[in-house]
Amino acid sequence: MTSLGAGLFLSTVSQTQQQANMGSFFFTTPAFMLSGFMFPIRNMPVAVQYLSYLNPLRYFMEIVRGVFLKGVGVEVLWPRMLCLLVYGVTVLGLSAARFHKTLD
Repeated sequence: MTSLGAGLFLSTVSQTQQQANMGSFFFTTPAFMLSGFMFPIRNMPVAVQYLSYLNPLRYFMEIVRGVFLKGVGVEVLWPRMLCLLVYGVTVLGLSAARFHKTLD
């Protein structure tokens, strides 16, 4: 839901397809780098570690690592799933509201 909301938001902000492509590049690259996939979050500077809490991809990566590498279930991963649900509902809701305004 978060990715869908981000894509919907980028499409409402952009006027052309090229703007949407550049916007998605500038959105996904920092999100990917701050997710903990390429670099461990604990090795990042403290300010960036706190900034990574705003990145929904961080929670997704923690869920994927928990399921595939550790074999844990929902009973352990529910706080991260709840964070992703809150992010998804918020971003998708705000993006849908903005999309509706662009149709008027």
